[in-house]
Amino acid sequence: MASIMSTRHALRLPSSMRMRLFSSSSSRGAVVEVKRLGVVGAGQMGLGIALVAAQKANVKVTLVDSSQKSLDKGMAFADKLLAKDVAKARLTQEQADHARALLTPTTSLDELSSADFVIEAVPEIPDLKFSIFSRLAQICPPHAILATNTSSISITRIAASTTQDPTDTSASSRVVSTHFMNPVPIQKGVEIISGLQTSAATLEAAVAFCRRMGKITSVSADSPGFLANRILMPYINEAVICLDTGVGDRDSIDAIMKNGTNVPMGPLQLADFIGLDTCLAIMKVLHTETGDSKYRPSVLLKNMVDAGWLGKKSGKGFYDY
Repeated sequence: MASIMSTRHALRLPSSMRMRLFSSSSSRGAVVEVKRLGVVGAGQMGLGIALVAAQKANVKVTLVDSSQKSLDKGMAFADKLLAKDVAKARLTQEQADHARALLTPTTSLDELSSADFVIEAVPEIPDLKFSIFSRLAQICPPHAILATNTSSISITRIAASTTQDPTDTSASSRVVSTHFMNPVPIQKGVEIISGLQTSAATLEAAVAFCRRMGKITSVSADSPGFLANRILMPYINEAVICLDTGVGDRDSIDAIMKNGTNVPMGPLQLADFIGLDTCLAIMKVLHTETGDSKYRPSVLLKNMVDAGWLGKKSGKGFYDY
């Protein structure tokens, strides 16, 4: 679904998407040279972003998480992925060791004081993200790009959290979304989303760095769900409704989509891999922000999340793991 576009073409957007024109001219300039990346959040997405950046972009990566346990788990997973790539001859041992050496885990956000580019990849909790970006604006150098991996929260709102003075766009103009697809080491697509404050230079830097990571970029307006989840989540939600109302059973729903539309997995299995709590959170954002009843979350989806049946990560969802 993602389209390959040059940076020049990526910036040629419809007038409704040219929100960065509101940014001050002082925020324009040369594209930031990224020598050190910061990643906030050592979960599956954050670890994947950090590892791919080390492997493909060959940059030093500081991986930050408030939980030492999460960091240890993430780094162990990185070792496992690298060992698997060596075993399958995708990497030499020397290349794997080099990528691993570029990763530095820490529990201190202050360690990002020398980062050129930061990607936040924490759970979809608005207040948590706002708090992190408020701190990043104070900690990071004045040239650093501040990116979020949010799958649904307004980039404009996140950017606004970097300052108490809306007329001061020195930090908010450097906020952008780099929405990676899961799992990051496998999926090529990245959505780049500008907020109202995002400068052209910031957008250009985000596109350039994601390409350096070997990704294919698509540019989206700051609209609820952006592109990927605006299309994907209602599809999953409708599949859950079909299951709940007896239109089809689990296996029939997934089989017809796999065998009839040539997708690698059906919507219910895909929901399990994404996480049913994540699917529900995004559907709630779509429903609340648009006010359109077509985005109302399935009752069954809400009930399964209440039961703690979150999919693969909890061991039970539409399937057992």
